[in-house]
Amino acid sequence: MLPLIVDTDTGSDDAVALLLAAASGLGDIRAVTTVAGNVPLATGTRNALISLEVAGRDDIPVHPGCECPMTRMLSTAQHVHGHDGMGDISLPAPVRDAQPEHAVDVLLNYPHRHPGELTLVTLGPLTNLAVALLRDRELLGRYRHVYCMAGAADMRGNISATAEFNVWADPEAARVVLESATPEQVTWIGWDVSRKDAVMTPADQLWLEQLGTPMATFAHRVNRTLAEWAQAVTGLAGYDLPDPVAMAVALRPELIAEQEQAYVGVSLGQDTRGQLIIDRRRCAPAPNVTLVRRVDEQGFKQLLFDTCAPEGHR
Repeated sequence: MLPLIVDTDTGSDDAVALLLAAASGLGDIRAVTTVAGNVPLATGTRNALISLEVAGRDDIPVHPGCECPMTRMLSTAQHVHGHDGMGDISLPAPVRDAQPEHAVDVLLNYPHRHPGELTLVTLGPLTNLAVALLRDRELLGRYRHVYCMAGAADMRGNISATAEFNVWADPEAARVVLESATPEQVTWIGWDVSRKDAVMTPADQLWLEQLGTPMATFAHRVNRTLAEWAQAVTGLAGYDLPDPVAMAVALRPELIAEQEQAYVGVSLGQDTRGQLIIDRRRCAPAPNVTLVRRVDEQGFKQLLFDTCAPEGHR
């Protein structure tokens, strides 16, 4: 199993990603760190604890991190994921509390104790990672690899015309990460991948619901408000799952169908905040990140269904 640290702003799709990491049999989560993004920090931390309990992994420590972006006021996505980030379905409170060690310290300390062993998967704004990088510029290289659900490589956004939410929420943090990254160390899976290859159609949603397990029911129900928002705003044939498809790539890199290495920057401008600036010219600086562009849609969905299926049917 892949040793993992997961950094999350736990909204409804993050919750499904945590199920994949905790219950697919492919991941070995050593710690979960939380950051403000989809919801305020305390809410996201609560949601991470709940999600791990649903996966049967209440032994995994959860560490709260940064309560706001590096230089900006917090802007959440509660209009997408619900006020509680989990579809507003009145989930019960978690049975345990988060750990006192700050998320940034966890991101710094774990790879020092296990150099080159751990894979980091970020599912929210990159604030925690960026703050950690300001303390240790070599941090990315201390991980086996870093996968980020971040950006939109085709410049088609979900929070603005051209920006994806995680990068838009804290573009300064995204810039810090990109300034330290190399394609061998860091892979970004953007909203363009989710929009193309991770859309849960009505038939997919019905299949998930009819699996009937606690995990399947949870994964279906918490995305209720996301489904409503997707229908009203994005015009997709269902709701998409950006964080689960990013987690799937980390767990099973063979799902990648198309990728590129490129030099990527981030706009901090008022009208283009969070937009990726990708320089593919021959005179461009050396690539700093690997961008996943397409994944195996059926392979991703099968992984999700298998993870949520009853024992003996996986």
